[in-house]
Amino acid sequence: MALRYDAGEVITAMVTPFNSKREIDYNKAEELTKYLISHGSDAVLVAGTTGEGPTLTFEEEIELLSTVKRAAANKTKVIMNAGSNSTETAVKTAKLAEKEDVDAILSVVPYYNKPNQAGIIEHFSAIAEAVSNVPIILYNIPGRTGVNMLPETVAQLAKKYSNIIAVKQSYGDMDAVTEMKLCCPEDFSIYSGDDSLTLPMMSLGARGVVSVASHIFGSEIKSMIRNYKTGEFLAAINMHKKLYPAFKKLFMAPNPVPVKAVLAHKGIIDEYLRRPLVELSDKEKSELFKVVDKI
Repeated sequence: MALRYDAGEVITAMVTPFNSKREIDYNKAEELTKYLISHGSDAVLVAGTTGEGPTLTFEEEIELLSTVKRAAANKTKVIMNAGSNSTETAVKTAKLAEKEDVDAILSVVPYYNKPNQAGIIEHFSAIAEAVSNVPIILYNIPGRTGVNMLPETVAQLAKKYSNIIAVKQSYGDMDAVTEMKLCCPEDFSIYSGDDSLTLPMMSLGARGVVSVASHIFGSEIKSMIRNYKTGEFLAAINMHKKLYPAFKKLFMAPNPVPVKAVLAHKGIIDEYLRRPLVELSDKEKSELFKVVDKI
């Protein structure tokens, strides 16, 4: 069965480049988009957690989206973060994304206020009904939100709304992935939200990954996924094993601190972060670069 919408296999949760004044460097954002396209990204996600979305204004998000769309030039899909712990704000952001003609939106389970499953359904229903022509990827990350969206909740939403097309599952519960595959529509996609869980989740039927490591190893991750899907299982496992140390080191500090350090190390963007995030120490950078440079 054809997917209700195909966002591809490797979605890069793109960092937001800043200059020394911690203003968005739109020229670097354009360059980075083109770089990611040439290194295996099927789609880029703008203004997510990796893009330091919580520190961006609405105006910055829209200008960043416009910049990335222009750089993408229809060569890759552009997805915008439209999540909030306020349903009204999430709907407003989704409508802004719709006006900017995004390919899809990603929307996280409301954080901090910890709704129950009925509240989660009400939240995503409001978004789905407000932008009925925009594909929506649900985002389940209980470590940040404080609440776990259950497989039956995902299934209920996926069955009711044809524009709810996928879930990003940042939670290492393999039983939950199996349960979603059993109870969700066949044309609904599951994406790993953690690079190190990509191959394990794919063995249970996941479509691909919303990745941080693809900033650095996009072609390798794409190769791992392609090898798995064409039955070259040993090659896929070997690539997973090769990349695994980097997958873990890229989360040695809050995301996107390590990946920005590596991108700066490779001369792709500057390292600047917006507070409250702070740059790695020289010792931490040394440890990180030693692992990444071996691959």
